[in-house]
Amino acid sequence: MTLRVYNTLTRKKEEFQPITPGKVRMYVCGPTVYDYCHIGHARSVVVFDVVARYFREKGLEVTYVRNFTDVDDKIINKANATGMTSEQVAEKFIEEFYKDMGAIGIEKADIEPRATEHIDDIINVVKILIEKGHAYELEGDVYFEVSTFESYGKLSGRKLEDMEAGARVGIDERKRSPHDFALWKSAKPGEPLWESPWGKGRPGWHIECSAMSKAFLGESFDIHGGGKDLVFPHHENEIAQSEAAFGVSFAKYWMHNGFVNINSEKMSKSLGNFLMIKDVLKSCHPEALRVFLLSSHYRNPVDYTHQYIEESESGLEKIYALLLRIEESGITPEPYGDLWERFCESMDDDFNTAKAIGFIFDSVRNTNRILDKGELDDADKKAVAGEFEALKKIGRILGLFNESPAEFLNKKKSRAIESGNIDAEEIEKLIVERRESRKAKNFARADEIRKILKDQNIVLEDKPDGTTIWKIE
Repeated sequence: MTLRVYNTLTRKKEEFQPITPGKVRMYVCGPTVYDYCHIGHARSVVVFDVVARYFREKGLEVTYVRNFTDVDDKIINKANATGMTSEQVAEKFIEEFYKDMGAIGIEKADIEPRATEHIDDIINVVKILIEKGHAYELEGDVYFEVSTFESYGKLSGRKLEDMEAGARVGIDERKRSPHDFALWKSAKPGEPLWESPWGKGRPGWHIECSAMSKAFLGESFDIHGGGKDLVFPHHENEIAQSEAAFGVSFAKYWMHNGFVNINSEKMSKSLGNFLMIKDVLKSCHPEALRVFLLSSHYRNPVDYTHQYIEESESGLEKIYALLLRIEESGITPEPYGDLWERFCESMDDDFNTAKAIGFIFDSVRNTNRILDKGELDDADKKAVAGEFEALKKIGRILGLFNESPAEFLNKKKSRAIESGNIDAEEIEKLIVERRESRKAKNFARADEIRKILKDQNIVLEDKPDGTTIWKIE
């Protein structure tokens, strides 16, 4: 199946054909580093981490750029509030970004530029825009004149006359139009600044991505990504300033991930329901958060609840339990089974990880049914081994199953024991009693003990040699 991608720009799925055959150049907007990362950040980073991994699995050479906005009004405000410098604030939260993303298994992008490292590139783009009549200077500030770019609004579908003026800041009455946006801001007391042809100042928000994508990917590249909140004004403004400056199409495909809601409400600071990654991971396995985020199609909103996270962790445990079961069966590895084909079909349909994860759980149920037979014929063994290899390969793309199955399941058991939720000594006593009941052919009592443990979410697995292991469901 040919890989198809939904393009926000054209509002339809399109066959993915990179500009340069065999190579993918991708730019994704990274965080403004003034605070800890929340799970909205996690969703965007996980989505495009998987996209890059899948492209590579298909044999494409990927250049993945994800930036840091390390100069911005929010960073300056945090610095003023804490007594730190803007540089110190940015450094602190870039370090925290790497801690959080490392915890959830994110691979670093190939290039991770910072806006402050590309001031010369930014100034050069602004100079071109002024020379071409698309920007103007006002007392040390430089603005992009939106009316000079005829196709403004093509990404968001908005009409200029219907748009609200202003984006992150209040309206500057000096501008030729309230829709014009800042490319360069003149220096104000207490703010970081750099020399420029228009005096000391700092870049606006939008211009940094045009300058950095041009520096690393060229004037035109394949994919530009980010959250849906960036479609307007950020990405709309990027298109305007880049295409006005260089006279060529900016990004061929635009990909945007949906929002994360909290208990059916939009996540916002005003509602006090921002969930930081570091806090979420106190109560769940990092891979469970990845399963949760990938269990909905990336373009759709996803609703975070404690129940959904628990269900994701339970599902993850079922997969690990199957992997351990296959490992212990001694079945020889085989080429990838049918699961791999179904996975690729899902991913080729606009990276449909939700459908792919559904197929994974189908495979887990079917493979467990085969193993439940006990004596397996050659066809059964081949099917089980093929699904095992497929699961491991899929895990490398989705960023899952990075621990050994035994390690994962033992850690879960240990956490439950430490938390006091289960009494391991009492469980072991019941298992011994059940074993003795089975020997005495008191199967009613053995079944009763199994039920007692089942009610505590403890599942027993009997081995052919008579030993019994237990796990938490």
